[in-house]
Amino acid sequence: MKDLLNRPLRDLRISVIDRCNLRCSYCMPAEIFGKDYAFLPQGELLSFTELERLAKTFVSLGVEKIRLTGGEPLLRKDLHLFIEKLMQIDGLKDIALTTNGIFLPRHAKALKEAGLQRVNISLDSLNDELFGSINGRNVGTNPVKKGIEAAKGAGLGVKINMVVKKGLNESEIIPMAKFCREEEIELRFIEYMDVGSTNGWKWDEVVSKKEIIDILKTEFELIEAEPDYYGEVAKKYLYKGSSTYVGFITSVTESFCSSCTRSRISADGKLYTCLFNGNGHDLKSFIRNGAADEELLNYIKSIWQARADRYSDLRTAEAKGSNSKIEMSYIGG
Repeated sequence: MKDLLNRPLRDLRISVIDRCNLRCSYCMPAEIFGKDYAFLPQGELLSFTELERLAKTFVSLGVEKIRLTGGEPLLRKDLHLFIEKLMQIDGLKDIALTTNGIFLPRHAKALKEAGLQRVNISLDSLNDELFGSINGRNVGTNPVKKGIEAAKGAGLGVKINMVVKKGLNESEIIPMAKFCREEEIELRFIEYMDVGSTNGWKWDEVVSKKEIIDILKTEFELIEAEPDYYGEVAKKYLYKGSSTYVGFITSVTESFCSSCTRSRISADGKLYTCLFNGNGHDLKSFIRNGAADEELLNYIKSIWQARADRYSDLRTAEAKGSNSKIEMSYIGG
């Protein structure tokens, strides 16, 4: 099944919760998501049974990989039981999780036993003071490092996500690269993106892939790697003399819209066909109003086949803000 631009549906990202224990400035800034912020009540989240039904439908339409996100997905009680259910879906090849890592010492073993294969852990600095400022909770790096150790100890594959913002943490590019190379962990540098409307995104705060590579080349020799599969988002390089990769998510400066195979279900049960398109399709109401399986399948199929999103291809400084967007905390990136 393909969309209007001939892109197949292969990946599904499911946000299981809109809450998070951190307040990272590029995602859930504390001045917006304060103590009085109205998060979704439990009943507005899709149940695991509802999500399992959706996952089965998406897999029948071609999805091969599912990534669980949030908010912070490990705040969702009994997540490992949901993963066990997903593992039983015929045709699903891969399940991954994006997390801030803080709760992994408590959950990594159960997640691995349930069938989870890998985790992406967010860490934007190795400097405790700077990291505490970025995450808005003055949490140092040790809880995240313990999460990394717990994930590796449980046998989970680990990648590190680092959002780079100009004037904030460029100085951490080399230390993070050295740390991840020594730990034999793939590091993903993510360009600061204009997701949602609360993070105050500006063009001049983006540190491009080219700028990051220029910084890395002062310490490392990099060898460009071929994509592992059609639609792979990260542009990857190998550190010469090692088997460790470094990747770049370049949705601002080097668009990958032409090969995007991703769909997203937000924490409040809406289907989004683009990270930057705030026009969601209400799956929750469709399901709770008694839609039969075939109706659900045909509804999702019609949405994907009408898809023509390519925001990053069309992005200009003047166009920023010209379309509505879903907040990162609802859709998980």
